Amino acid sequence: MSKRTTILLHIAIWVVVFLTPMPFVSRERTITLEMILHVSMAPLFTIVAFYANYLWLTPKYFVRNEKRIYWTVNIIGVIVLGVLAHYWLHWLHLHFDGTASPEPTLLGHLFLILRNSFQLTIAASIATTIQLALRWQQSENARMEAEAAHAEAELKNLRWQMNPHFMLNTMNNIYALTAIDPKRAQIAIQEFSQLMRHVLYDTQQQVPLSEEIQFMQNYVQLMKIRMQNHVDVQFNIVIPPSSKSVQIAPLIFISLVENAFKHGVSPTSPSFIHINLTTDEDKIVFNIHNSNYPKNEDDQSGHGIGLNQVQRRLSLAYPGRHEWIYRPTEDKKEYHSKITIYLNENYNSNH
Repeated sequence: MSKRTTILLHIAIWVVVFLTPMPFVSRERTITLEMILHVSMAPLFTIVAFYANYLWLTPKYFVRNEKRIYWTVNIIGVIVLGVLAHYWLHWLHLHFDGTASPEPTLLGHLFLILRNSFQLTIAASIATTIQLALRWQQSENARMEAEAAHAEAELKNLRWQMNPHFMLNTMNNIYALTAIDPKRAQIAIQEFSQLMRHVLYDTQQQVPLSEEIQFMQNYVQLMKIRMQNHVDVQFNIVIPPSSKSVQIAPLIFISLVENAFKHGVSPTSPSFIHINLTTDEDKIVFNIHNSNYPKNEDDQSGHGIGLNQVQRRLSLAYPGRHEWIYRPTEDKKEYHSKITIYLNENYNSNH
């Protein structure tokens, strides 16, 4: 709540507290402004006990673990206020009652003082509880903000780690192409410049899904330049027009595409890479199905960095709102990888 709302809430509560004694005034009495003021002043002692704890004792002593001072001042304050409240109420009774009432016994006085002190203790306890709850909420908000900031920093760090990794793989592909077909290599360099523009300038925050799709299409087109006729590459997109503006974490899928070209293409054997992206109002589904020609153990290029980063980035950008299924077929000749991102922030994929 804002500070203004909090103040108005306090005023409303205390107005109700002040007016509480009025329904118990005898109907036979004439209610005057003087009587209203005197009767309504009785809750003043409760207010003193409440705000002494709310504004002073709890934040200055209880929170700082100086509980001995907190309890000592509270006990003395409650007893003093209980005595004052008792004699104040006793005077009100004598002043506004038409007939004199018998003087309470000492035990009666003690009982009434204890009753008032108990009520004041409740007020002090409520004040402390509210103050501690507010501080806990502030601490929790600060913790959540710190976690969000840390997650954002880690996302940025992962993004900048992946950019060199992505550029290195692409440059290696272009380098290999220069030895095969220089003209096609020139076209590849132009395509690569378009990719670099997206990587360097368009990925500081979330990007529209349409831009991410265009980026992947440029990458696939770049890879197809050096592909032989025996490689079947397809990129199918099925999304309604309204979903093109959906925001998505940038470069979240490209490592899967890289991985498919790296492990799904044989220099001589028939190969295929089928990429499908579909969306609806609830989710984005990115699915890659490719032939599988795993590298031998001596080939450590990439070291799986890209895929590890995908898993980490999914966990940070879409906690509880994503599923990633990846596995080879039983004969290990084909490989499936499927990422589902749920757009509803309240969705939890664990349920």
